[in-house]
Amino acid sequence: MLSVVRVHLPSDIPIVGCELSPYVLLRKPDKSVINEDVPETAPIDGQFLRYKWYRIQSDKKVAVCSVHPTEQATLQCIGCVKAKIPVTKSYHCSPKCFSDAWQHHRVLHDRAASAVNENGGEEEDMFGRLSSSGSGVLSAGLAPSASSPNLTNGSTSLYPVAVTQRSGSETWFEVGRSKTYTPSADDIGHVLKFECVVVDAETKQTVGHPMTLTTSRVIPAPTPTPRRMISVSGADVMGHLDPDGRIASAGTFTVVSYNILADAYATSDTYSYCPSWALSWPYRRQNLLREIVTYRADIVCLQEVQYDHFEEFFSPELDKHGYHALYKRKTSEVTHTVDGCATFFRRDRFTHVKKYEVEFNKAAQSLTEAVVPTTQKKTALNRLVKDNVALIAVLEAKFSQQGADTTPGKRQLLCVANTHVNVHQELKDVKLWQVHTLLKGLEKIANSADIPMLVCGDFNSTPASAPHALLAMGKVDPLHPDLAVDPLGILRPHTKLAHQLPLVSAYSSFARGMGPALEQQRRRMDPSTNEPLFTNCTRDFIGTHDYIFYTADSLTVESLLELLDEDSLRKDTALPSPEWSSDHIALLAEFRCKSRIRR
Repeated sequence: MLSVVRVHLPSDIPIVGCELSPYVLLRKPDKSVINEDVPETAPIDGQFLRYKWYRIQSDKKVAVCSVHPTEQATLQCIGCVKAKIPVTKSYHCSPKCFSDAWQHHRVLHDRAASAVNENGGEEEDMFGRLSSSGSGVLSAGLAPSASSPNLTNGSTSLYPVAVTQRSGSETWFEVGRSKTYTPSADDIGHVLKFECVVVDAETKQTVGHPMTLTTSRVIPAPTPTPRRMISVSGADVMGHLDPDGRIASAGTFTVVSYNILADAYATSDTYSYCPSWALSWPYRRQNLLREIVTYRADIVCLQEVQYDHFEEFFSPELDKHGYHALYKRKTSEVTHTVDGCATFFRRDRFTHVKKYEVEFNKAAQSLTEAVVPTTQKKTALNRLVKDNVALIAVLEAKFSQQGADTTPGKRQLLCVANTHVNVHQELKDVKLWQVHTLLKGLEKIANSADIPMLVCGDFNSTPASAPHALLAMGKVDPLHPDLAVDPLGILRPHTKLAHQLPLVSAYSSFARGMGPALEQQRRRMDPSTNEPLFTNCTRDFIGTHDYIFYTADSLTVESLLELLDEDSLRKDTALPSPEWSSDHIALLAEFRCKSRIRR
């Protein structure tokens, strides 16, 4: 007889829009144990599994704290109610909670007033609108990336009218009949119950007792304060969107670069300050997808994308939003959990022309064979072989570029490089060598065609480093302290550390122009380097590692996604957090071509 041994959820805190997938352990008639599904269409010895999900709805109304969503609220900010801020953001679990969150909370008030005055509150829609339901229980809406009108949970409707059971002050509503369930807005504040039972395939009668589990109360997906696009001329361009939701500026295109923090690295030991439910991949992947889709970029460069997550999640999900996907996995023996670089582009904006893959391991082997003495080859390879890669895509624009030569028959090309440089801070020579190797490859492409270039990624190098100097200045000062770390002699002569690409960091554009919006962004920049104060923010490190470089002779920056500051993060919070699901922040730039792109 088939029997259920155990049912278990990786996290007992369910979040709206994040699929719950219980682990079900079964014992087969031959006494072997499996954790596979046994549907009615493929029974084992005439038996299959039937699943049901219930929402346990108490007569007692529950409000959830906006800062600590696992806690019930005890007070409400009346200022939020008057300002028509989404009601779920007005609740707090204690006076101390409200006081500690005030710096962040005040920003909501300011932005609500600004939205009413300037764009009718559009920014609420950036990450979904939260509101109070008619029943008095909190209700939350998801952005289009996380839910859809045809969302179903099994064979039953999402919100059946019939009451399944009633016990005392509790009412049980059946909400799903599949193994997995995605909590909806109607579930917020309620406990869910999962039931699994063996059923006879012929009689359709249950065999044995059901195995059940209950969750904590469903919480809304935390929503960060939306980040606006800021024109480099100083104007706030948020709200000027075209019918497809993109920035409505003819002849421009947008690019995102984002290290999303691979699940393999998102351990509770490393990020002990992040709640376990917010660190779990089922939650983070939905939150990341919601954020990425919200940016509506034409090109998306992601780093630390695990191979299995690319194949099973990001590629199919972003395909639904009109993106074509390219991927380059790190050169490691591990296949599924190893991460890599993924580049996505909108099919209605670009077509794929060519793809180049840069494997620094292969370059290391070639370098070692050419310049390293035989006695040092093993040591050299151990130092240089770090599995890092770069993905280079040549795209053809489907739209006309204002200001560019659009002679009929001429292809409008764009070269986009996406990389993740080695993380180890003591290997300064390896970082610089990897960046130099990538730039030399890009120079070869540039020499074969007059083509605008973007160099995006996590370079694991601060603005004061030699790799940044090479990228931004085209050379490295021979007296730069990073050059002192060169045990293999691979950086000599130092004069070779140069390139001819006219690269400029996109975010340095905030240092130019006038206006209050730009002045605010400049306060979030390092004046000595004209780079953001941080793009990576953890308890152990805060600084800038991520950049979008562009060739300034062929591209100009129109606008940039505003930077985060202390007001954008909750007090004493590092990344990742419930609101932001990576330890890095996304960079987004809008570009316009200013010169002819030749065949």
